[in-house]
Parts: sequence; C-alpha cells; structure tokens
Amino acid sequence: MLPVKEIPAEKGVASEKFLLAVLPFQNLSGARNQEYFSDGLTEEMITQLSQLNPEKLGVIARTSAMRYKGSNKSARRIGQELGVAYLLESSVRRAGRRVRITAQLIQVGDQTQLWARKYERGIGDILAIQSDVATAIASEIKIKLAPQAEARLERISTVEPRAYEEFLRGRYLWNQRTGKALHNSLREFEKSIKHDPGYASAYAGMADSYLSLLDDAYMPTRAATTQARQWAEKAITIDEAVAEPHSSLGHADFHEYEWADAEREFQRSIALNPNYSSAHFYYANYLVAMGRHEEAVVEAKKALALDPVSLTAQTNVAITYYRAGRYDQGVEEARRVLDIETTFAHAHYVLGRAYVQKGMYREAIRSARRAVALEGGNVRYVASLTHICGIAGKRSDASQLLGQIKRIMMQRYVPAYPVAICYVGLGKKGEALAWLTRACEERSAESPFAKIDPRLAGLHGEPGFREILRKLGLNR
Repeated sequence: MLPVKEIPAEKGVASEKFLLAVLPFQNLSGARNQEYFSDGLTEEMITQLSQLNPEKLGVIARTSAMRYKGSNKSARRIGQELGVAYLLESSVRRAGRRVRITAQLIQVGDQTQLWARKYERGIGDILAIQSDVATAIASEIKIKLAPQAEARLERISTVEPRAYEEFLRGRYLWNQRTGKALHNSLREFEKSIKHDPGYASAYAGMADSYLSLLDDAYMPTRAATTQARQWAEKAITIDEAVAEPHSSLGHADFHEYEWADAEREFQRSIALNPNYSSAHFYYANYLVAMGRHEEAVVEAKKALALDPVSLTAQTNVAITYYRAGRYDQGVEEARRVLDIETTFAHAHYVLGRAYVQKGMYREAIRSARRAVALEGGNVRYVASLTHICGIAGKRSDASQLLGQIKRIMMQRYVPAYPVAICYVGLGKKGEALAWLTRACEERSAESPFAKIDPRLAGLHGEPGFREILRKLGLNR
C-alpha cells in the first residue's frame, strides 16, 4: 500500500507526488439507462485529473475506482485501501438536457472536506464543468497545472455535446469487454466521430475497442491491428499530446512484431502521462517478451500502484514473474489475487501454469480446471488445461480437451497459439511447430511471448523453432 503524504506546510506547495482517487459518480437519476453517463463521467474525470501535473499528482485508475461503486465504506477506509491522500466524491442527476453535479474533495488523513461545489447547467456544459472541477482541485492542493494540461482543458470544452455523450456510451460498452459490447462500442464511437470529426478521444476509443477484440480472441490479429493503427494514428494527428492513442499504437505494433516502434510508442505514452496505468501494463508485456524481465517487473508494479485493487493488474504482476522464471513469486502473487476474489478465472489460469513449472501437477490441474469451470469459453484456459494434463501423463483427458477446442474452431475464430500449446503437452513436436508457425504468420495474440514461454522450452533445440524466432525478429 502506498503511503499517504501531506502537503509541506512551510511552502504550501507539494514537493512530493500525491495520490488521488476519483470515486464513482453516484447516479441520482434513478434510471439504469443512465449508468453509462455516470460511469463515463467517472472515467473522464480520472483522465482529466491524471494529466494535471503527472509529476506531482498520481490518480488511481478506473478499474480500482469502480470497485467502490455503491460501496458504503468510509472515506478513511477507502483511502487506506488505495493508499491515497485525497478522494473526490461526486454525484450526478440528469433530467432531460439539464444536469446537476455535486463534487467534494476530501483529505483522507483527517477526513476534512477541502472543497465542495454544486453545478446545474445544460448538458452541453458538462465538459466545462469537469474542467472547472479539475482546475479547482489543482488550486486546492497547490498543484501547478502542466502546460499541456491547460491546453487540453481548453480544447475539451469545445467538443460537441452529442459527440461527448456517444463517446461515454462507447466507453461504457468497451469496459464490459464482451464480444457483443465491444462491437457495439465501435458503433457508438463512430457516432461520436460523426458528430465531431475533430474529437481525438473518440478515435482513440475505436483503437482500444479493436485491440480488446484482438486480446480476447474475438477478432483475428491482423484485421484488428490494421483498424487499431488507423484510428490511433488519426487521434494522434488531431492531438499528438494525448497519451492513450500512443499506447494503442504501441499495442498494435507489438502484435505486428514491430518491436522498436512498439517501445517508442509505449515510452511516448508514459512520457505524456505517467499516470496512465494501461501504458505501464502493456509496456511490461513488451519488456518481458524481449527478455528484459527486471524492467518488466518494475513496469507491471507501476501499473498496479496506479490501479491497486485491480485484479487484472495484480495478475499481470503474477504472470510477469512466471514468464521471468520466478515461479514461487508468480504463485504468491496469483494466490494474493484469489484471496481477494476466488472466482477470478485468470488468476487460476496463471496459478496452474506456475504450478506445472514447479512439478506440482495435481495442484496445476486443480487450478486449471477451476479456470475452465469459471470461463469454459476461453480457449486459452482450455488449452492450458490440455497442456497440463498431457505433461502430467493424463493423455486421454488431454486428447478429449483438444477435441473440444477443435469443435470450438468449427464455430468461431480460435488463435493458433493455444492449439500449439496443446500439442506441446501431448509431446507432439511436429504438430506443435506447425501450429506455432501458423500462429506466427497470423500474429496470434500470444506469439510475441514465444521466446520466453516456459511451456515451449522443449522446442528450443528444434530447427523449426529457431526459424519461428527468426520470423518473429526474436532470434537475437
């Protein structure tokens, strides 16, 4: 947990970095169909505050903030759990084209209300209200606005209101992460762009949706990265100083094996906004794929520090340790996640992979089966169970599970990489290499990790594997 820090009294100016959390806007409208609006305001408030002065003010990421939606925990308890000095509590009530927003800034240490204000304006003024809140908070905690933050606050106040509302709908859907919701988010972002072709955030939203479709195997890699690159580049053309599309571009480059370009974009995103947890998250994945494990752990932990109760960020630390060959620490981090949420399938998946590398086959199978029981439609989880069963000598079970994956392949897109992992578990090197070659050619989402994936260690001496690394540009 990060320490709560006080403002030095002698100068009244923060000389250290403070942390602030934006709690979810309360939806006082009483209508579920307005959740997109209150949740969207939360995310946008986080985005605005995170860029005020990233060197002095850190802002907890959306994932962690949203875990407190509807919570009755005290400000002190939330502040302690997140390790923040300040909390922003807000509510919104919408009636037709009018909105009423209340906001208050609380200092966690002594529970004092530092600032509070009510706004009641037309829907077209919503971005101006957010800018006012951000500026007031900066003034209250003696944070000087960074020049790019001032320019951004001026720019967003000119966004067409209908474009902003469609953007909020798109972000709300994107955060649901189902295939249907992701496709629907694209339509909302397109509407936003139609209303305001100069709104950079809507183009960045398009890029993010395509990349999520890639990451969750709802869309082939090349189709997704082509679209994501197009939209991210357009966002950067409109506003080069926005961090999000640079990270998205780096993410696309990563899956296209454009290693130098990927690193440059991730670093650019982090330089523009060190508070952007997703950039640290994906940069960690890039670094571990390059075999730069110590750097990767540092970046994964930075992402977690900015998103401290995110199960995904915590699990990413676990798999970063695993990929670095630090299996005990991988197990420890994965179990820490499961202590918080026993039904988080991805942590069971990572735990199973770490156990099998430690030779703990019974525990590995139990964890992998739990992941599949929770999310049986995730082919990566089924493939991991197949691999573990094969390694543990349960070949009949492994063969049945591989048959299950092949049946899924007849119905929808399945990346080639998990299929290769199944054949590795079954000891069929020829088939494994054939599917890995296919994975390399189709840019399967996990292909960048081929060189450091412990499951592929038995193939390292094969000429076919060396050729795969050469095609990936990882044969150095």
